[in-house]
Amino acid sequence: MTDYVFVLSSGEEVPVEITTRRGVRNITLRPKCFPQRVICISKPWLVSDKAAIKFLESKQAWVQAVFQKAPCKTVLQDGDEINFLGRKIILKHCPDLRSNKLSDDGAVLFVGGDADMFQRRVRDFVKARFLREVKDVMQTVPREFLPRRIALRDTVSRWGSCSTSGTMSFSWRLAFAPYDVMRYVVMHELAHTKHMNHSPEFWATVRELYGGGIERQKRWLAQNGASLHQCL
Repeated sequence: MTDYVFVLSSGEEVPVEITTRRGVRNITLRPKCFPQRVICISKPWLVSDKAAIKFLESKQAWVQAVFQKAPCKTVLQDGDEINFLGRKIILKHCPDLRSNKLSDDGAVLFVGGDADMFQRRVRDFVKARFLREVKDVMQTVPREFLPRRIALRDTVSRWGSCSTSGTMSFSWRLAFAPYDVMRYVVMHELAHTKHMNHSPEFWATVRELYGGGIERQKRWLAQNGASLHQCL
């Protein structure tokens, strides 16, 4: 149940949901940015709501930082334009279509279904096409670098990760970044299949896979990464 609001420095009021759980010993905070912005607090039975809010206030700087990294999303509508890996795509709602259809020149995405499904269908298209692009990039490297499995995530602070089990994960929001930025993140994670660290040997492998210019792509992400969370 939402009983409180947390006011950000921008003046935005974020709802706070407090849940009491059995077997929980500590208060835990979970700021959520998607699909809506909310702060979830779990607390033990013997801890009051007042104490939970006081704990939230003690973590104010951290909570502020989380939401600043993930700005409010823009609601996409018919006629809007999105950037997909450096290419501009105009969104056109066609309710009579049963599925999405991309124009032959790739400049227009015809989005089928009811209006209330518009955002979801655009998201489904972006994620599916982004996964295809990632796989295409991976086909350019030796097979010894390839992961066992590729997963898409919607993370705020990490653009990619590589587990020891062979699963490689990517934030699908890289779809809104330039193509070379996406390719850099892919090569970065592929290099982790050989070096699970950021040693000089690791960076040498990244440069071997990607080529020159990785500093430029890293700088772009640092300066523009937050904007990739603004829609969908």
